[in-house]
Amino acid sequence: MPELPEVEVSRLGITPWLEGVVVQRVIIRHPRLRWPIPAEIHLLEGQPLHKIERRAKYLLLHSTLGAAILHLGMSGRLRILPAGTPAEKHDHVDIELANGKLLRFHDPRRFGALLWTSEDPFQHPLLKNMGPEPLTETFSGDYLWQRSRKSITAIKPWLMNNHVVVGVGNIYANEALFMAHIHPKRSANTLSHEECLLLVKAVKEVLARAIEQGGTTLRDFMRTDGKPGYFVQELQVYGRTGLPCSVCMHPLEELRLGQRSSVYCPVCQPMR
Repeated sequence: MPELPEVEVSRLGITPWLEGVVVQRVIIRHPRLRWPIPAEIHLLEGQPLHKIERRAKYLLLHSTLGAAILHLGMSGRLRILPAGTPAEKHDHVDIELANGKLLRFHDPRRFGALLWTSEDPFQHPLLKNMGPEPLTETFSGDYLWQRSRKSITAIKPWLMNNHVVVGVGNIYANEALFMAHIHPKRSANTLSHEECLLLVKAVKEVLARAIEQGGTTLRDFMRTDGKPGYFVQELQVYGRTGLPCSVCMHPLEELRLGQRSSVYCPVCQPMR
């Protein structure tokens, strides 16, 4: 599933082709993705796209009349292509542009979404109750420490809760906890203030590095230029169960938390 870095890489890839450009036509080939695509999405036609933003794993395409809200789901990806490029299987939506290009949404599993709002998109029910963005100053060690004091939930699934902080998915939670030397099963309220500072620093570093490397391609994700994300080559623990730790050479172990795989080093990440 595309996580925050992959969505941000997609945003960076499409923005130069979309911002300030008039939408000529919206072509819907499949009327339902995760939810039905509302007819109001055609209000984009004839409108310039003022700004392309990301909130958590949602992309927001702003126009004068409202905003399209796009989610890549499990296997979705976006491509910028020349107008008139023949559609292939699972190419469900095209947004044709006045610059001779089109934005194509490809989604084999149809777990993605394309919605519309004429109101402030940040107040949409899907977005309004989310936690802070991890790469902003709002997400700080002080914030994490204060927020975690009453939680007995294991730190790994707690960190992945979008009400705590958005966009720290399974891959990057594994990596950040390893960088901060924190066992994924520890209760959130057992972290010291110093550990919260280290964990926030690790989250920011791993996400920023993943964005710089074009995201992580494991199965479906491809960048808007058709290239894979290269952060997979830098993964320290995720997907490496049984292999030696890059720091101490002890075999990495795996456990299940919240029905998700958690890979860790029992030496570098002791259970305290």
